Amino acid sequence: MNFSNYNFTVSERFIRYAKIDTQSDPLSPTCPSTEKQKNLSRILVEELLAMGIKDAHMDEHGYVYATIESNTDKKIPVLCFCSHVDTAPDCTGTNVKPIVHKNYQGNDIVLPGDTSQVIKVSEHPDLKGMIGHDIITTDGTTLLGSDDKSGVAEIMDAAHYLMTHPEVKHGKIRILFTPDEEIGRGADKADIKKLGADFGYTLDGGKAGTLENETFSADMVTMKIKGFSTHPGYAKDKMQHAIKIASQIISKIPQDKTPETTEKKQPFIHPTSISGGLEEVEMKFIIRAFDTPTLLKLEEELRQIAVEVISKYDKSSYEFNVVNQYRNMREVLEKTPEIINYALEAIKRTGITPELDSIRGGTDGSRFSFMGLPTANLYAGEHGIHSKQEWVSVQDMQKAVETIVYLVNIWEENA
Repeated sequence: MNFSNYNFTVSERFIRYAKIDTQSDPLSPTCPSTEKQKNLSRILVEELLAMGIKDAHMDEHGYVYATIESNTDKKIPVLCFCSHVDTAPDCTGTNVKPIVHKNYQGNDIVLPGDTSQVIKVSEHPDLKGMIGHDIITTDGTTLLGSDDKSGVAEIMDAAHYLMTHPEVKHGKIRILFTPDEEIGRGADKADIKKLGADFGYTLDGGKAGTLENETFSADMVTMKIKGFSTHPGYAKDKMQHAIKIASQIISKIPQDKTPETTEKKQPFIHPTSISGGLEEVEMKFIIRAFDTPTLLKLEEELRQIAVEVISKYDKSSYEFNVVNQYRNMREVLEKTPEIINYALEAIKRTGITPELDSIRGGTDGSRFSFMGLPTANLYAGEHGIHSKQEWVSVQDMQKAVETIVYLVNIWEENA
């Protein structure tokens, strides 16, 4: 394949998509959690139809489905490429103003909308490899939304390439764009049977060349503390304050098992919210580990902390509820090594040295893998995600487009 004469559309698409506010809302019970996510999904359907992809459509929940039909006589597994349209609620995504810094020369990048926001090379060491690249940022007042609109744009440009280059042989390809991934609900309403794919790839990773074959295993714990309320003027030896009991529990979490002190394969316990008053408090925790036995051990450790603290309060009690969120997709992916091997080869063919990595988090692919669709995670070029210092390289996004095209062709070659 020769991309030297191809007019990539990925950066133009990304900039256009980034301007559309698609933040999800963890407090909303609906799917999608925010109707505004559909504003981008509708545009994606229109653009897919314009490419000649006739079955492109959005369902009632905001999921976009589309098919690029096979152009070979070989029997090939159906591949799915997936990205999510929503952006994180951690940082505002309203009125995003993308800026392209052409021919980057290694300097710190001061964002003009808020000059206190500086993307420093010392804090973003991947910038050292970006000399000569065109870097896209915001003006510093919002997040950029590269997570995961870069992935969306890359899949869209790859679809455009395949539809205009029928000489590239491939099997049936399914495209899926999901809502609400950032709040852990991206797979909730995905119709895997309707999708009809055998294997999948999410485009939702970071540094160019990385392929992620494992994620954390994850559970959410909800703990309720019931104290004993009395008038504060007559509380001596009577009041058992739920807020203070809760604070003791949190303070007893080992410091070497928190997100602030862990990296790589190290697990953690992370309190995410606390609400309530004197009589009752509710705390939420996320617990992460790369293997399920460690995950369960951490949950029991948290439970024992609660037991120890509560034992000092005779009129107080606690409730401890665990919800399974997702499991390490490696447990599924290692049963079908070609998913990983073909992707590594595709990255090589773009001229980049591939790097197998782990995600200290999860993707839609984590859930899909245990729903019957083994799914690995390809790089999308995301950096500084969920922050006003988010950035992405145009050239990295173009390489991701190439990777998708090579990948579908490699599956055809090996059929």
